[in-house]
Amino acid sequence: MLVLLAAAVAAAQNGFRITYDVDRSRADRARLTGQVVNERPEDVFEVSVTAEALDARGKVLARGIAYVDSRIGRGDGRPFSMSVPTVAGTTNFRVVVSSFRAGYGNQSQGP
Repeated sequence: MLVLLAAAVAAAQNGFRITYDVDRSRADRARLTGQVVNERPEDVFEVSVTAEALDARGKVLARGIAYVDSRIGRGDGRPFSMSVPTVAGTTNFRVVVSSFRAGYGNQSQGP
């Protein structure tokens, strides 16, 4: 059995640093595991990431979405893991923070 693992570091995006590994040992889907680091000046809440399977020209062929955590403090990181279908022509993957809410952890959230 041949197991292909690839590591990637995504460029800082909206104040986040994302690193991930790709396990392509299954023919039908890749497993992406990694970490999101909050480099913003405030805490972030309700963080999700989206992974995209890309062809050689950068066209999105498939997508997977994962909820990361309810809170990532300033300077902290959290792990994520998700599966993305691998279709014919997939040559690369991209992971981005697809949603979050910014705020300060010491602020009251109540009325």
